[in-house]
Amino acid sequence: MWIKKGLIYKTDGQMPFSRTHAQVPFAFPLDDQRLRVYFATRDENRSSSTSFVELDANDFSKVLYVHDKPCLSKGAVGMFDETGAMPSWFIKRGDEIWLYYTGWNKSETAWYRLAIGLAISRDGGLTFERAFDGPLLDRSIYDQVWIAQPCVMVETDADGTERWRMWYLSCTKIEIINGHPEPFYNVKYAESKDGITWERTGITCVGYNEFTDAIGRPAVVKDGDLYKMYYSYRSATDFRTSVEKSYRIGYAESTDGITWDRKDDQAGIDRSAEGWDSAMMDYCHLFQHQGQWNMLYNGNGFGASGFGYAVQESEQ
Repeated sequence: MWIKKGLIYKTDGQMPFSRTHAQVPFAFPLDDQRLRVYFATRDENRSSSTSFVELDANDFSKVLYVHDKPCLSKGAVGMFDETGAMPSWFIKRGDEIWLYYTGWNKSETAWYRLAIGLAISRDGGLTFERAFDGPLLDRSIYDQVWIAQPCVMVETDADGTERWRMWYLSCTKIEIINGHPEPFYNVKYAESKDGITWERTGITCVGYNEFTDAIGRPAVVKDGDLYKMYYSYRSATDFRTSVEKSYRIGYAESTDGITWDRKDDQAGIDRSAEGWDSAMMDYCHLFQHQGQWNMLYNGNGFGASGFGYAVQESEQ
């Protein structure tokens, strides 16, 4: 079970690049005293960029610093990220920090298209430069409409070689519901030897069911020999206005990271009766701190209400 600790941060809307939202939070420990949390925020045109706040590592409710500029902004006209650069996963590689991010661009018929890009920081995560102008991963024979929000893990095989593993969102179709194009997306899997060239096979890790039409941002951790995935899931109809249809936190387990057993009733956390996370919970990220598992997550309005956290209840 998870114990909710409350809201941490919501943008005050005073900075031009950060008028609304603190979406898809990601915890990045700096040292024993400070925890940096990267997130996506939006300007007046709804374009996402990447920025961060820093928290007291011994009390996550205390915000010590709010960054006053974006670390990564939207790309050039015509590029895959021309209308937004939303962070998803950060990997420490020596003196560099690799950021796998979702690039946004508009679609006349489907509202938007998404693809996965890579940006690299060489100044400790203050700024990120695109590794390539184009995306690492875009729609394909396995990902028909778009691809987004990767979770990346680097493992070392028995022979000492690195194996990069990715769980990502794959949009497979668009349906017009109540006059609006609604995306249907599940979680698929890819592998790489270098974190740049990825092989996809179309393997679905967590898919649709009688309720689930969309799954948001997978967050995979390895606990002993067990892979655990937390994600958010919703229906395609009325999810913006109906609590019964909106995002909530789900959970799955795997012994190999490829074949997953969905156990949503064991997620151990649910929406609150009232307040900032009463209508929806989404886009979580898990991390260990001082021997305890912690969860950052968004609440109402897909991150418009900010992000908060919960701690895993200790087993007696």
